[in-house]
Amino acid sequence: MTAEEPWCPVKRATQGPLFHFFGYYDKCPWDASGRYLLAMRVAFMNRPPGPEDIAVIGYVDLENDCRWHPLAETVAWYWQQGTMLQWMPRAPDREIIFNTRTREGFGSTILDVKTGASRSLPRPIYALASDGCSAVTLNFSRVHRTRPGYGYVGVPDRWEGELAPEHDGIYCLDLESGESRLIISLAQIARIEPESSMEGAIHWFNHLQFNTTGTRFLFLHRWRDPSGKARQTRMFTANPDGSDIAFLGREGMVSHFDWRDETHVLAWSTRGGENHYHLYEDQSERIEVVGQDVLDQDGHCSYSPDRRWILTDTYPDRLESKRTLILYDPGTNRRIDIGRFHSSPQIAGEIRCDLHPRWNRDGTQVCFDSIHEGERQMYVADVSAVVE
Repeated sequence: MTAEEPWCPVKRATQGPLFHFFGYYDKCPWDASGRYLLAMRVAFMNRPPGPEDIAVIGYVDLENDCRWHPLAETVAWYWQQGTMLQWMPRAPDREIIFNTRTREGFGSTILDVKTGASRSLPRPIYALASDGCSAVTLNFSRVHRTRPGYGYVGVPDRWEGELAPEHDGIYCLDLESGESRLIISLAQIARIEPESSMEGAIHWFNHLQFNTTGTRFLFLHRWRDPSGKARQTRMFTANPDGSDIAFLGREGMVSHFDWRDETHVLAWSTRGGENHYHLYEDQSERIEVVGQDVLDQDGHCSYSPDRRWILTDTYPDRLESKRTLILYDPGTNRRIDIGRFHSSPQIAGEIRCDLHPRWNRDGTQVCFDSIHEGERQMYVADVSAVVE
């Protein structure tokens, strides 16, 4: 495997002494103008958050010396995916949404950053449809129990005693009315082509994402055997109402993914006993390898806004404990390493700081979280010279 290395200019977007991060790789932190960058501010970086640990939600002004503007607070957050913070698709110049916790449990809030007006919803959100009218979501308490680092603490899991509940799973939330309903249960998915490893196993859902038009969404079904060691994953897609479920990734390992368009999903997964990036065609059996012998590691992958480039990263290498930031052009099989960033081995496991790279809205910049300077902060890389 060879790669070009035209290191790109990198700017630090947040400043200490407090720590900043955004969360996952599948959401854009930039507003519609490209001037304001969403972020979360916390007072520590080297332990899991507790039920009362506050994250301040705000944005930095990239055109005014990266000045910090606080907006709100939440205790519904964790290191890997933050609080699902993002701009609302219908108003990316003024409205944001993020998860919260109330006396009734986890919910979410839509906030107008210009007026301060807010509206609360009775469920948290995971993924928004492209029209901004609905979301799909899940049980964040169960995710925390089964996959520490991705769920939230502070609310008991109502179905803790059930391995694959009939009445818990994936919910559809109407962002206008606040009404929600269960559309796919864990028991329902566990009954689809059950495997011997599911005997006595605990099941959960994770990683929901709508396609580019909001007509289908993808989700991962995971289970872990009674020993607590072996975890397996299958990948499915469905309509927003939970109908027409399609079974895509079948061989026990599916990791990070992104929709290329309305009908194709790129995912690091096992196929024929080998791990690669695979391009799946939804609701069909067509699958192809992407970047064979060029993209040789799992990473947080996403397509550029023009769908030409794939952005991804790596986990720390064994020699220098550095994470590599990568651009890949599927049309030419060209890989370009645009930076390598040290990651302290002491900040690992559920508190690790993955790069989680994200595109800006015109595909010329990349934002990522990193601790290569000893603090958890956010950075912006200018990739315009590469992609243009």
